[in-house]
Amino acid sequence: MSAPLSLRWGVLMGAGFWTVGLFVLTGVAATTFVLHYPDGPRILHDPFRYVVGSLVVALACMTAGLFYVRRGLSALTLLRTRLARVREGGGHRLTGAFPEEVQPLVDDLNALLDHREDAVRRALSRAGDLAHGLKTPLAVIAREVERHAGGTDRLDVVGLQVERMRRQVGYHLAHARASASGALPGASCDVAASAGALVRTLERLHADRGLTIRSSVAAGTVARAQREDLEEMLGNLLDNACTWGRTRVDVSSRVVAGMVEIGVDDDGPGVPPEMRSSVLRRGVRADEAAPGSGLGLAIVADLAELYGGAIVLDTSPLGGTRARLTLPEATGLG
Repeated sequence: MSAPLSLRWGVLMGAGFWTVGLFVLTGVAATTFVLHYPDGPRILHDPFRYVVGSLVVALACMTAGLFYVRRGLSALTLLRTRLARVREGGGHRLTGAFPEEVQPLVDDLNALLDHREDAVRRALSRAGDLAHGLKTPLAVIAREVERHAGGTDRLDVVGLQVERMRRQVGYHLAHARASASGALPGASCDVAASAGALVRTLERLHADRGLTIRSSVAAGTVARAQREDLEEMLGNLLDNACTWGRTRVDVSSRVVAGMVEIGVDDDGPGVPPEMRSSVLRRGVRADEAAPGSGLGLAIVADLAELYGGAIVLDTSPLGGTRARLTLPEATGLG
């Protein structure tokens, strides 16, 4: 089966043939009129005047035809632009005035977007209910284990397994939530606001250590991600930096080629170059003696990938680790 003809060429070819047909009819009508006009033979004896007049009329009609064809097709260009704006975080619905032939398509697309957003919201609500349903009994079991801490080896094993379950539940719920919200059109988040809130929280948590946490994220930096997911990623990176940093943690940002790059630096011991890729995989820790199940950076890597971004570990100018989180920039927000 042959490929369908493009809409633009179809309209132009149709308009061209229509114009040729009208031109022929007009020529026949004009010739008939001239032949029946009393001074018609005299006009036909002046072919230059006749041809020039015909060409002027033909060019005027063709110019008008191209103008209206282009104007008619501009509605499809506008529709494509508005769809791209929604995809890039510039809104949740298609807005603007469209011709009556295109408006039904716009209405159907908006209905589809609304239905998808509603489905995602319901999925997120169910994920929240599941999180509450699983975390509450796990927390109760953990408290009971703590009450009898050191009693038997079995209780210690139970406590360890409960902690692993809690981390696994958190990991998979975060992954499920991002899988849904990452596909949600119009997702966008103010990076400076989220980073500022996280920094203030961590400053209070680490106040007794004298740890300095600074944020130099540029105002107006907007990433294409849900706020909860950005804070999940950035929170894990900041928590790691505060855990290993000795005196200082810095958060910065820049926009490069349509991507928001968020850097988290610390002055800790750093991650050896040969381990930087492996610690981003689930269950791998840079220091096996440290607490935790090695899911923090894996969550960041998975969420970043779902949003079309990435996470890379490098050496920080402060002497420790630099975590570089990149996410698509949300554009078209004006």
